[in-house]
Parts: sequence; structure tokens; C-alpha cells
Amino acid sequence: MNTSATSLTATAYPRTWQRYTMGQRLLRFALYLVVVAAIVQALRSVEIIPEFLYDAPEQMADLLGRMWPIDWAYYPEGVHGALMETLHIATLGTILSVILAVPVGLLAANNLTPNRLINQLARLILVSSRSVNSLVWALLFIAIFGPGALAGTLAIAFRSIGFVGKLVGEAIEEAQRGPVEALTATGASSGAVLWYGYWPQIRPAFWSIVLLRWDINVRESAVLGLVGAGGIGMALDTALNLFQWDRVALVLAAIFAVVIVAEVIITQARKRIL
Repeated sequence: MNTSATSLTATAYPRTWQRYTMGQRLLRFALYLVVVAAIVQALRSVEIIPEFLYDAPEQMADLLGRMWPIDWAYYPEGVHGALMETLHIATLGTILSVILAVPVGLLAANNLTPNRLINQLARLILVSSRSVNSLVWALLFIAIFGPGALAGTLAIAFRSIGFVGKLVGEAIEEAQRGPVEALTATGASSGAVLWYGYWPQIRPAFWSIVLLRWDINVRESAVLGLVGAGGIGMALDTALNLFQWDRVALVLAAIFAVVIVAEVIITQARKRIL
């Protein structure tokens, strides 16, 4: 009797499967509405001059015509030295950032720093570093030390502290507790636990973070010269101000080549180190 009643109920009221509940659908609709409203507001607030859009293809063709042929003869005189300085800024800035970021990353790791005040202070330092763009750091250090490679190196370093420190801290937090507990049980010191317990586990992630940040810094250091922080950006800024478009094309080609070479170096280094 009960079985027949259940079958009749299932026949009269068939079940329908729905992916989202009514509340979830309303929330998704509200999010979509907010995104659309934000896009509409952004389009309304951005001043777009239609006349500039209409002749943009013509202006682009004229600019490319001025850039060709590329002034390759200018490379030894005005580009090579600036390009090497860019690589030095990126490399020294990355090394300095690692030296400064690793202690902060250790303090930001919850499993290494139980003191909540110190932990939050370290996280504040990492967030502050990431929230300021490298160009802003460069302008700050130019005001202190004057224009040149020193300001660019410090800008790269202070910009990278947040990136390196955050990822190192997260790698430490994700480390397995087994080796650490075994070392602690034998009475090992904090330095020994860190070196023999954590370092073997985070070493691949650490070198991957350092290589990735150096790759990013090569790109960022190429534009720091636009504000006077040394490197190839200063050669680009000079060529732009003098309307020497064939030399502008040369600088852009050199930057593109350096980025490609840096990518190849990073790929090969990762294969051999990791």
C-alpha cells in the first residue's frame, strides 16, 4: 500500500534537478548586474575622442613608416651600454630583494611565527611592497638618491620584496610537518630545523620564485628609465623626445630580444635546477 502511494506521488510530482538554488541564482544575477554596471560606468567616465579613433590606422601606418629602416648602427653607441645596465639593475635588484624578503617571509609564516603581532606586521610589509608600483618606487628613490641606476635597483628590490616574501612564506606554511617534528623531537635547534626540515621541501619553489621574479624584473627595469632610474628606458625616452623613430624602433627591438633571451635562460635554468 505504501509502495503504490509512493509511486503515485512520484508520478504526479516528478523531481527536477537544478544546478543552483533560487538564492544562488539571485546572487549570480546580482553579480552580473554589478559587473555590467561597472563596465557601463567605466565607458561613460573614460573620455574617448572619436576623431582619434577614426584616423588611428593612418597614424599607426605613418609611425611604422618613420621607424623603418631601423638604425642598427646606433646600437654600439647608445643602446648596448644601457641594455647591460638594465640587466644589472634587474639582477642586483632581485638579489637584494631576496636578501630582504626571506626574513620577512619567515616571519609571515604562521607555522614559524606564532606571535600574531609580528606575523601581521610582516604581512603588512609584504602587502605594502606589492601595493606600490615599481615606477612609484623609482620616483621616490630618485628624489632621495638622484637619477641613475641606484634608484632603479632599489625600486626593483623594494617592489619585489612583497612578491618573494609572500610566496616563500606560503611555501613554508605548506611544508610537511613530518620531517620538522622528527627534528624537533631529537632536540635540534631552530636553525637546524629550518635548514634540514623546511629548506629541502621549499627549495624547488624558492628557486622557481627567484627565477620568475628575475624574469619579471627584466621587463620592469626596461621602463624605469622613462622616469630617470637608469637602464635602456632612458635611451628610449631620449629617442622619443627627439622624435628619432628609427632609434625608437632599435630600442624596442633590443628590449624584445632581451625579453626573449631572458625567457630562454629561465626555462633552461628551471630544467637544470629544479
